[in-house]
Amino acid sequence: MKAVYSPLHARHDGGMELHRGELVPCFEMPSRADYIRDAVTAAGHGLTAPRDFGLAPILALHDAGLVEFLRSAFDQWKAVGKDGFMLPSGFAARSMRQDVIPPGVNGKLGYYAFDAGTPIVEGTWDAAYASAQCALTAAALVAEGERAAYALCRPPGHHAAKAAYGGYCFLNNAALAAQYLRDQGRATVAVLDVDYHHGNGTQDIFYDRADVLTVSVHGTPETEYPFFRGFADETGTGAGVGFNRNFPLPRGTDWDSYRGVLDTALRVVADFKPDALVIALGVDTYENDPISAFKLKAEHYPLIGAAIARLGLPTVFTQEGGYAVAEIGTNVAAVLTGFEQGQ
Repeated sequence: MKAVYSPLHARHDGGMELHRGELVPCFEMPSRADYIRDAVTAAGHGLTAPRDFGLAPILALHDAGLVEFLRSAFDQWKAVGKDGFMLPSGFAARSMRQDVIPPGVNGKLGYYAFDAGTPIVEGTWDAAYASAQCALTAAALVAEGERAAYALCRPPGHHAAKAAYGGYCFLNNAALAAQYLRDQGRATVAVLDVDYHHGNGTQDIFYDRADVLTVSVHGTPETEYPFFRGFADETGTGAGVGFNRNFPLPRGTDWDSYRGVLDTALRVVADFKPDALVIALGVDTYENDPISAFKLKAEHYPLIGAAIARLGLPTVFTQEGGYAVAEIGTNVAAVLTGFEQGQ
């Protein structure tokens, strides 16, 4: 399986995040991608550089104002005499106006961000743009006939919504891959998100559509980020009713419990009969992940890959979470190996 990788991910480096009330160094760090790169190449997956598909696929899914803000945010930050990293200090929450985009950079931060855990630094746009191109390239490889391809996306993407960023995510890589496959003639596409955290951004982008099924198995928003999306009763709107499925699970979920729900999610995908599949691959379900609370072990990741392979679908993997840095590469490579061996 080809692995699409860009070293530009390293330009998104530094800053602090507000995590459960504490200002801490970012859990989403460049070494995550380095460990994954080394592990997937050691497992025999050749690296390939991303192609450049430009802004058009991004603007087809994301609000133009959000994209322009992300492109220019750090320049705006420097223009008001600031440096370092950017975090919002206020949000367009309930009772606040949401129909006016503030002209100043601090107001725009709170307008487009939905958390204070996703710092912007000088190289953030370069990294986010390259990450999106990795996802699009992996989708192109599959559209051109590859059985599967893996996009080593950093920063991740599944929390990025149509017009908002957060959760370490700026552009929605999984959604970009799914839309690319649609544009290349796949009549229907399914996105299966196995990250510990709900893929609220992917849900938002496709929530009113019947051509892209979104399915997520994740920690319950009753206690887990992003807190305000990911409940089981969120099933779509308009033409999309019934084409979004959420499977929230409690803290402490182990493999025996997780496996049954994953099997159910895979049956939902199979019943949809998609022409292609996108896996939003988070391995923060691992028992030692510092910001998650499932109890999966290293031995379970090949089983996840094999279960996905049994669907028999052309498949794009986009990298999402996983913050047990030393183990992240091993667990990602195990999913890919399990997929290949399970074909």
